[in-house]
Amino acid sequence: MSSASSPASATAPLNRPMITLSIMLATLIQTLDSTIANVALPHMQGALSASQDEITWVLTSYIVAAAIATPLTGWLSDRLSVKRLLIVAIGGFTVSSALCGLSETLTQIVASRLLQGIFGASLVPLSQSILLDINPREKQGQAMAVWGMGVMVGPILGPTLGGWLTDSYNWRWVFFINVPIGAFALFGVATFLPSREPKHDVKFDAFGFITLGLAIGALQAMLDRGEQLDWFASTEIVIEALVAAISFAFFLVHTATVGERSFFKYKLLKDPNFATGTFFIFVIGAVMYATRALLPPMLQNLMNYPVATTGLVTAPSGAGTMVAMLIAGRLLKRIDARLLLLAGFLISAFALWQMMHYTIVLSASDIVWPGVIQGFGLGLVFVPLSALTFSTLAPELRADGTATYSLMRNIGSSIGISIVQTLMTRNTQISHADLAANVTPFNPAMQPMLSSGSAYDIAALNASITQQASMIAYLNDFKLMFVATLLVIPLLLLIRPSRKAPDASVAHAAMD
Repeated sequence: MSSASSPASATAPLNRPMITLSIMLATLIQTLDSTIANVALPHMQGALSASQDEITWVLTSYIVAAAIATPLTGWLSDRLSVKRLLIVAIGGFTVSSALCGLSETLTQIVASRLLQGIFGASLVPLSQSILLDINPREKQGQAMAVWGMGVMVGPILGPTLGGWLTDSYNWRWVFFINVPIGAFALFGVATFLPSREPKHDVKFDAFGFITLGLAIGALQAMLDRGEQLDWFASTEIVIEALVAAISFAFFLVHTATVGERSFFKYKLLKDPNFATGTFFIFVIGAVMYATRALLPPMLQNLMNYPVATTGLVTAPSGAGTMVAMLIAGRLLKRIDARLLLLAGFLISAFALWQMMHYTIVLSASDIVWPGVIQGFGLGLVFVPLSALTFSTLAPELRADGTATYSLMRNIGSSIGISIVQTLMTRNTQISHADLAANVTPFNPAMQPMLSSGSAYDIAALNASITQQASMIAYLNDFKLMFVATLLVIPLLLLIRPSRKAPDASVAHAAMD
């Protein structure tokens, strides 16, 4: 990924407040849509006649499309110019948001979410680049701090705003809300952002992009449809697995062959800190987004939480992340960043350990506090991990590294959501069978109910067994994420400390 922009022209006065406001509004609606739909999923499921595993495509299609399109940002900004690309991205994202709200079938909303992901992929990287452009060097660290906080507002507001909109109006408004914000951002960018000449001579690595896109898309399809089609007993799953493997093999060979002409620079992997940090962010993406995807349906389907309450009790995890980011930024100058990483992973693991002990009956505080603790732990991880990941990377590779870092986080998110949903479906069936095996005339506890022969009693018993089986499946998923968090901690030994204090702007720039 090449540099997203060139220095701002010194001949034209810049309206920095309006430019900043406009691009941060565009960033807000992009990050907002990563979580705002979560609490509305059960309502969408009924309206669109979708199964529980099918409705997760509303989340994963957006994440995967954004992941595939993110590496294109640098080339497109050179080819079209930053302002034109930003106008196209904001306009396309706003229109596709409206299409999501107007969708009547699962196919329509998934297609619209794919468009959202494609158009929205460049909004966060471009906003970062523009803020660096329009601010002098001595203010760039402050600008990146503002940008980093702005990026966090979306995930924090998402569950609460999504719950309120769904409860007060309906689920379609979680997408319609983007239209007025997008229109204002589009007007601000078109009016205040200076124009630059595009570079018509830049070349695009089409083969590398196509092979990587095929690999990611086929892998995601395999993960999402595997449980439904009985995995490798299905011809479709076998084909998707082969396409993913072959495409990725071609991508690897192509990247190694063309070298600098590929949009992925293999030299990135020669830096131990970058390679380890990228793996860490992959795991963090999987754990963070999987937890956010699991909690809303668990609260609404198993515990009968109203959608607005679901949004209120899940939002504080984002607030915990924001507070920890502020603290971590100050502590980086005084404490070894690896110690902050260790503390963050241990705190996140403790929160998941608490979630492993959930029961069918939970109060609001039982949900809020583990979420806040996990969010705080993730916040302690984000800033030092970003700083250490890029602390030893050559400056000329930093832009490509940032794109790859973001890409791996998005892929981890989509894979994590697919895995936990698949395991939840399978473990629910297994647990239901195990529990139902105890419902026999030979079980003294069951004899009164079974002897009555009442269809109502039998149906109520089956509903209770299904509820308990689903709860066991959720707990198994939390246990899996707890174990995964602990297993990555020893890899901290592979990270070398930076010889100088990490640059705060680098830490925020890597957080895309």
